[in-house]
Amino acid sequence: MAKDKFHLIVRLVLEKAGWIITHDPYYLEEEADPKQEIDLAAEKDMVGAERNGQKIAVEVKSFLRVSFIYEFYTALGQFISYRSGLEIQEPERILYLAVEETVYRKFFHLKTVDRGIAQNQVKLLIFNAQSKEIVLWKD
Repeated sequence: MAKDKFHLIVRLVLEKAGWIITHDPYYLEEEADPKQEIDLAAEKDMVGAERNGQKIAVEVKSFLRVSFIYEFYTALGQFISYRSGLEIQEPERILYLAVEETVYRKFFHLKTVDRGIAQNQVKLLIFNAQSKEIVLWKD
């Protein structure tokens, strides 16, 4: 599958914040055709003990096509499908949707988007592509 425009930036943003990239991409081992893959998987050892480490998977979306809402529906469907796969394969790994800050500020306040995010419990990682920093973790 082709990588998203911001894929490498999100990887750098995560590494800069102390995350270790463990999979690029992270494959779901379901019998799907084609095989499903989440863009990145990362771990962060928060307290120096392996058993207390956090594990995340990150699906990166640019939202650069003409229809934002169409891309949102696609991203939401992928997120729900990937989360279901993770719950079977590695339930301790938390899935996030990575969105660039400008897109987040421009579109994610729309009622349809806000309700879709809330109803489907989508966790967001908002990043700034220019500064290569995480702006917000939204659970």
